[in-house]
Amino acid sequence: MAGISRKGMKKYMELITGAALFVKALKKEKVDTLFAYPGGQAIDLFDALYGERDIHVILPRHEQGLVHAADGYARSTGKTGVCLVTSGPGATNLVTGIATANYDSVPLVCFTGQVPVNLMGKDAFQEVDIVGITRSICKYAVTVRSRECLAETIKKAFYIAKTGKPGVVVVDLPKDIQQAHGSDVYPDEINMQGYQTKSLAPMEQLNKAWELLCAAQNPLFLIGGGVHIAHAQQEMLQLVEKTGVPVVTTIMGKGAIPTDHALYVGNIGIHGSYAANAAVSNCDVLFAIGTRFNDRITGKTAAFASNAMIVHVDIDATSISRNVAADVAIVADARKVICALTERAEPLGTASWTAQINTWKENYPIAMKVTECGGGLTPQMIMETINDVFSDAVFVTDVGQNQLWATQFLALDKNRQMLTSGGLGTMGYGFPAAIGAKLGNPQKDVLVITGDGGIQMNIQEMATAVCYELPIIICILNNGYLGNVRQWQELFYDRRYVSTCMRYRKGCEAGCNQPDRHCPAYTPDFVRLAQSYGAKGLRVTEAGGVKAALESAKRSTKVPTVIEFIIDRECNVMPIVPPGNSLDDMILVNTESKALV
Repeated sequence: MAGISRKGMKKYMELITGAALFVKALKKEKVDTLFAYPGGQAIDLFDALYGERDIHVILPRHEQGLVHAADGYARSTGKTGVCLVTSGPGATNLVTGIATANYDSVPLVCFTGQVPVNLMGKDAFQEVDIVGITRSICKYAVTVRSRECLAETIKKAFYIAKTGKPGVVVVDLPKDIQQAHGSDVYPDEINMQGYQTKSLAPMEQLNKAWELLCAAQNPLFLIGGGVHIAHAQQEMLQLVEKTGVPVVTTIMGKGAIPTDHALYVGNIGIHGSYAANAAVSNCDVLFAIGTRFNDRITGKTAAFASNAMIVHVDIDATSISRNVAADVAIVADARKVICALTERAEPLGTASWTAQINTWKENYPIAMKVTECGGGLTPQMIMETINDVFSDAVFVTDVGQNQLWATQFLALDKNRQMLTSGGLGTMGYGFPAAIGAKLGNPQKDVLVITGDGGIQMNIQEMATAVCYELPIIICILNNGYLGNVRQWQELFYDRRYVSTCMRYRKGCEAGCNQPDRHCPAYTPDFVRLAQSYGAKGLRVTEAGGVKAALESAKRSTKVPTVIEFIIDRECNVMPIVPPGNSLDDMILVNTESKALV
């Protein structure tokens, strides 16, 4: 374009700022919701958004809440979540959320403001190397160093986030790039040499896998979160019903087939059901789709599925045989593999094997006794009442005992979805992720299952929910403790409760392991706290009040409702596999007795 004046250049293109091109790019990528928090090095981007009607800009109260909200939006809608923050602390406050989303293969594009290029590396105010910080916890991170590269970089970011194994892309935008004028052209497509995504199933490996499945006496499907990511739930259900092969799930895979289906066994792992863990320990072919086989699932890895040939399907080649050796490895999109298998599927004669599994289910159900929870409310009562009241909903859990009870007792199907931090196990995830889920699914009920510890990590987002009139239902299981850690202290550390009591006071005696009359009743009073934000607050202490509270919350149309359920401090998640043990060594009830699978 040398020799052409700016005036003449307009015949070919408009000259616009980088900030204006950023907004144009979002529109081209069909971004309708942007989770954003302003600051000095991002102010030009926000200025470009002024008066924009096609993009709904959401202002959370903290950047961690912001990125979790984008995550919940993405998981619940299948779209790419997008967030925007300023440099320095704005960027670093995203780190936990970036790691959370990336670990669970959630497509996010995170834009961060940055100091001008000429000030980078010179200790400028609010300068951090966010690309360097996040490189190991995201799929791709890049700083845009020239205005000419801006459009292509943003296009690449959205493409990389969504394709192959989805993940998080961080795009760092220096202030001078935002202000610089240049072309308004945004590409319709991108060609990235060297970036390849596996999609088609290799036929030779697929044939081997099918032969193993057909020859098995006790076959078992293990479904992980990859089936949800591939949006292959319906196809998976068809494959299961055509073959008659029973199904176990990871926490992230739960709901891939309806939890009330006759062939669904339960979750596996250190808090899995007896029947599910027994099925894994006794199957002769374990056909795993979309799971990483992490330690929470396998228990003692050397003893995991020791009687089985293992087929492992995953789009990420690095996940294959990383933790559990695969006899047949298939690197491909889960949906493509499932569809290919369904085409050749036929009944596999699993009646006797299914009968054995059903016997385990009948003899060793997951059930909570009122006496195990101080004679009052049990989490099972709460979850089962939620099942009765909400038939079309998104359930979002925090992390801790609340997450585990939710995965044990919530009923999931095509109309009821569960979002949770499975890989990183991030406390504070639940509530802001629910905000994103509600914004993405305004027609659905959205419920948060959380604890008194987790909710306080991002409780400030109550203001966000109130301001945007989001009638989210926040169910707080309040036992006055960091329950999951306390449970381990009870079972494996002789009740030495250290730094887990949420009602601790400076004057408490060393070695105190139970509340007394001097302890405050509530820390905080969640009902009054909710009301101070302009939300509804309810407290339930007896079983008879559970349904009424949930129905009252369901009737709210404009404000969130906090329901505080008071449960016993030593109400535990059972069964449990002790640390370092195999899945066939489970504590089934809240005693020292063990039952071998």
